[in-house]
Amino acid sequence: MSWIQELFGVEKPIIAMLHLEPLPGDPEWRPESRMERVVELARQDLRALQDGGVDAVLVSNEFSLPYQRHMSFVTPAAMARVIGELRGDFRVPMGVDCISDGLASIELAAAVDAAFVRGTFSGVYAGDGGFYNNDIAELLRRKAALGLDRLRMLYFLNPESDRNLDTRPLPQIARSLIAKTAPDGLCVSASAAGEDVAVEALDQVWKEARGRAAVFCNTGCRMETIQNKLAVCDGAVVGTTFKAGGSFRARVDAGRVAEFMSVVRGLRRTGGAG
Repeated sequence: MSWIQELFGVEKPIIAMLHLEPLPGDPEWRPESRMERVVELARQDLRALQDGGVDAVLVSNEFSLPYQRHMSFVTPAAMARVIGELRGDFRVPMGVDCISDGLASIELAAAVDAAFVRGTFSGVYAGDGGFYNNDIAELLRRKAALGLDRLRMLYFLNPESDRNLDTRPLPQIARSLIAKTAPDGLCVSASAAGEDVAVEALDQVWKEARGRAAVFCNTGCRMETIQNKLAVCDGAVVGTTFKAGGSFRARVDAGRVAEFMSVVRGLRRTGGAG
């Protein structure tokens, strides 16, 4: 049995994003804001995602824009509060992503018993926030020190928005990462949230990683494209398409989730997902 089947209970899992509202310390946080409201909106979205049939939920500080490379303590603390208050509501495996801070993601995972993490754990990037240099050796040593042997790690192979300063082709980067760091999964993205990942890029990375690391389509999955994506990867991370009107800033629409997951279940039954 693959680790995917063991953790998610299915092959070709759909990991749904649970985007938290702005948190204390974020530029969009307002004095009149309350953590109780953040928790309640997260609870509503979690209910809609799970009732719609997703296979896992990934909690992220999506609206902590612009993201910090070295996160203020208040952000993972706020995330831990939300997750703690929702602990009894999770019916599927839960993961965390402290966006742009891999070390914070690993430490938060230890605090909330997350089953998996997603993050930019390796490589050097340039973007609006300047240079982004990741020390994968430090991260994996911290993971070992915290006793997180069972924590599954999904690496961004090419993060959204930032430019990778490593000019090697993605399959070559994947080969090197697998040899040196043994990731559980690799996430292939487009240049921004909600944008379509080229099937050719997914297929190339999947062929390189097959049997050694899972490959996830990380952005742009929609009902009309999910069959083509799942045919050349091991699963997908889905956020924007589950929201009302397919709008990044909207709340999760349970009907859209259910419709999407109905398509996925049909693909699994007929073998259309590859």
